[in-house]
Amino acid sequence: MKVSKAIGKRAKPLAVEGKSPPTAGLRQRKQQATRERLTRAAMALFRERGFEATTIDDIAAKAEMSRRSFFHYFASKEDVVAAWQEDAAAALVAEILARPADESMLTAAENAIAAAVKRVDPAEATAMSRLKRDNPALHARDQLKYEKLERALADGLAQRAKSKSDMAKARLVAMIATGAMRVGGDSWMGEGAREKPEVFVKRTFDAIRGILK
Repeated sequence: MKVSKAIGKRAKPLAVEGKSPPTAGLRQRKQQATRERLTRAAMALFRERGFEATTIDDIAAKAEMSRRSFFHYFASKEDVVAAWQEDAAAALVAEILARPADESMLTAAENAIAAAVKRVDPAEATAMSRLKRDNPALHARDQLKYEKLERALADGLAQRAKSKSDMAKARLVAMIATGAMRVGGDSWMGEGAREKPEVFVKRTFDAIRGILK
């Protein structure tokens, strides 16, 4: 009897260490979907009414959520804009990591940026530019965005590095690429965002290579 009891105990399934319950992944996906729904609702209202005229209650109502739910994900309207920008930066880094290993860092940055901007809605980008231009708080955050973007790009490019000199090169290329996005983006907007953004990216990087020769 004692042996059979011992065998029965051994037969009991053991918990696998380090493995998250399936519900954890589902909960995370739901939270991300809710965050994206709030962001889309906010951006649509900002474009339609303007940043100042849009209230947090307006955003929550459009997303079919409560005001309390909004504050569970964002502390302010400015945070929604920052999240939109951070998502764009994360997508850009993912594009860099997906580039072929035989591409130079500058070419990888160029192709990643060109791929990322293909998903940009010109009307939304133009509206965002106006929002940041007309709102001092958003304008200040926009400057910080480029600092964060440069660090994110450097981290992504550093993962392609094979030596210490490559690590330093990653930082330099990130700085150049961020500057290209900043100057190129301003020029693209200034010209009415008529040209396809990926074409504008190519022209900007061609200009960079001409300077570096």
